[in-house]
Amino acid sequence: MNTLQFNDFESAGRAVLAFLHKRLGFDLWMVTRTEGDNWIVLQSEDHGYGVEPGTVFRWADSFCSQMVKGNGPRIAPRSDCVPAYVEAAIGRKVPIKAYVGMPLVRSDGSLFGTLCAIHPSSQPESIADEQQLVEMIGGLLSTILQAELKCAEEARRAEHLQAEALTDTLTTLYNRRGWDRLLDAEETRCTRYGHPATVLAVDLDGLKQVNDTHGHAAGDELIRRAAAALRKAARTMDVVARLGGDEFGVLSAECDYEGSQVLLGRVKLGLDEAGVKASIGLAVRDPATGLKRAWELADQQMYKAKRAGV
Repeated sequence: MNTLQFNDFESAGRAVLAFLHKRLGFDLWMVTRTEGDNWIVLQSEDHGYGVEPGTVFRWADSFCSQMVKGNGPRIAPRSDCVPAYVEAAIGRKVPIKAYVGMPLVRSDGSLFGTLCAIHPSSQPESIADEQQLVEMIGGLLSTILQAELKCAEEARRAEHLQAEALTDTLTTLYNRRGWDRLLDAEETRCTRYGHPATVLAVDLDGLKQVNDTHGHAAGDELIRRAAAALRKAARTMDVVARLGGDEFGVLSAECDYEGSQVLLGRVKLGLDEAGVKASIGLAVRDPATGLKRAWELADQQMYKAKRAGV
């Protein structure tokens, strides 16, 4: 007898989607993540819709958003008979006549995403009898997710400790190698769980002038003040690195657009209080392009700000 083995949330999700497709049919089964206005497909068992992992839809347009609000049933053999699903915008973009959806929740009970399915034609009313099975599977998947998210948080802390050897001697921040390593590790988590993340590129203004006028000791002190201000503005789980002579990077994990604006405000205030002038660029990770592209965009925004003198 074959025994299913799940090494992680990803493998469990794949097995669940394959099992439910075999059991209930439906052309598309998905494990999704909600993040602000985004509805991110983490995994898919697709047999006709052409939806791949990494695809991003608008959460408010989805059947799942209505299901979570209690406006529609978790299993709808004929979704075109449910007013909330008929009005959902996604139904005007892709053909949907049957729907299954279950919430996936974090350990604190907040919504992580959904386990869901859609089909272009109506299904037998008898599939509603499978609701208890699908709810049980959704609950088990949530439990696996909760355990893995806790492990991911612990792994992030361990990575930071391991990367402490990759530090800049002047500021004790991470250096370029440490930054690159932690950026890659966070991208892996973002891809797997749909986490948001924000990166800031910070470049000091006038360091050369300080060095030329007051000497390199004064320049070093300016760099140390900037490093201390950035470290204070960032959270414990964030990454702050000195990437070059006067260039710094901040990686804020699980930080969406609203959080990024709060972080930017803290950074600006901290640098101002430290008497440090700097040009700053910010970008929030796009699930379609990843953290490295976000870093490139933040760097471009920083240079744009420097040219504009803001």
